[in-house]
Amino acid sequence: MTERWSAGVLHYAEMGYWQPDYVPKPTDVLAAFRVTPQPGVPPEEAGAAVAGESSTATWTVVWTDRLTAYDHYQGKCYSVDPVPGHEEQYIARIAYDLDLFEEGSIANLSSSIIGNVFGFKALRALRLEDMRIPPHYAKTFQGPAHGIVMEREYLNKFGRPLLGATVKPKLGLSARNYGRVVYEALRGGLDFTKDDENINSQPFMRWRDRYLHCMEAVNKAQAETGEVKGHYMNVTAATMEDMYERADFARELGSVIVMVDLTAGYTAIQSMAKWARRNGVLLHLHRAGHSTYTRQKSHGVSFRVIAKWMRLAGVDHIHAGTVVGKLEGDPNSVAGFYDVLRVNQAEPDPVKGLYFEQDWVSMPGVMPVASGGIHAGQMHQLLHHLGEDVILQFGGGTIGHPLGIAAGATANRVALEAMIKARNEGRDLLTEGPDVLRSAAKRSRELDMALSTWGDVTFNFESTDTPDVIAVPTGA
Repeated sequence: MTERWSAGVLHYAEMGYWQPDYVPKPTDVLAAFRVTPQPGVPPEEAGAAVAGESSTATWTVVWTDRLTAYDHYQGKCYSVDPVPGHEEQYIARIAYDLDLFEEGSIANLSSSIIGNVFGFKALRALRLEDMRIPPHYAKTFQGPAHGIVMEREYLNKFGRPLLGATVKPKLGLSARNYGRVVYEALRGGLDFTKDDENINSQPFMRWRDRYLHCMEAVNKAQAETGEVKGHYMNVTAATMEDMYERADFARELGSVIVMVDLTAGYTAIQSMAKWARRNGVLLHLHRAGHSTYTRQKSHGVSFRVIAKWMRLAGVDHIHAGTVVGKLEGDPNSVAGFYDVLRVNQAEPDPVKGLYFEQDWVSMPGVMPVASGGIHAGQMHQLLHHLGEDVILQFGGGTIGHPLGIAAGATANRVALEAMIKARNEGRDLLTEGPDVLRSAAKRSRELDMALSTWGDVTFNFESTDTPDVIAVPTGA
């Protein structure tokens, strides 16, 4: 004890941040960090440093620790395990007492866990891989404004994925032409159309004009089809006052949904989630900017953590990967992301990259969105990998159709309904899917043209973010 309080610098492990015998409490917030220590830094010391610098420690002994129950507030690194296939990397598991966090605040949670430690010189790289949010803490958050079940009841759409499209080109259209795209896509069979992440209020199209023309298109398409339709009105702006003004206007026009970008910040997202529940409007989140810190394997924050934070924050939708599209998405990792968003209780699963159990204690699920380089010819793969509770967004795969936007939407709707029928008949979608699509195309010129145009288009590149699982032979 005397040495612990001697003036000067002590190793983090010696200050109590390395506790291999610690058994996490059910109320602890747990984090799994991928740690790459500098040469000469023992992995246990690196893990202890992360625990210390993300909780109570600084670089030297401070006597004011003795004015607190410091052992209660210390982060505790309780295990450090080598990463298979990566000799210099380790997974450090750290437990944090619940008292370290403000109730219901993603800003505080993230500032605590990732706020300062990622620039620590003793580490060459650091990545937050996963977290366990204990039920005691999860219950302090609102959670999704409505959730999957309520969204389907709002829209009166059951038994299939929802279909959407991002308006293209995403920049440069006038408000009237933008609205024309929305109308054509919705009347052709889509459920939603969408502003892209960087459509806000620019000189070529101010937000109020866009909202008016889009809602005119939505209402006209609803009247023609008899279905509930929507357009994700992006309310992201420079200030919360501006965002509330835009959201209120969208609600007054009758929009069922608004949208916010991840770049708006965690506080803005939580604020909009509270607005969305209070006003009975769905909230779509575009994960703009996430790949700047989620994609690289050794440094940053895994998207599975962002997905958990956004479920707590209260969004109804979030883009979460396609597996087969143009954007990053390992099949196993994406399956893990979708579990994080949709299921009530998940168990640790190394194959999916899930390090901890997660009990959401009946918090509603978030509808994942698959978007980016997908087309009707991949419908069987999308349903196989992603399931039913998902929004499939075909931007270029709708608007680029040779017969026009409405035809592109119809092609996607025909492909989806043919695949759902085949699934309900017990057919194997992954193996029989191409035959199902070809058969449906005989009765749909729109789908036939889509398959002729894009049927062979694939984006087969090696994923950079994959789970750390190595097959080990077992005895017979």
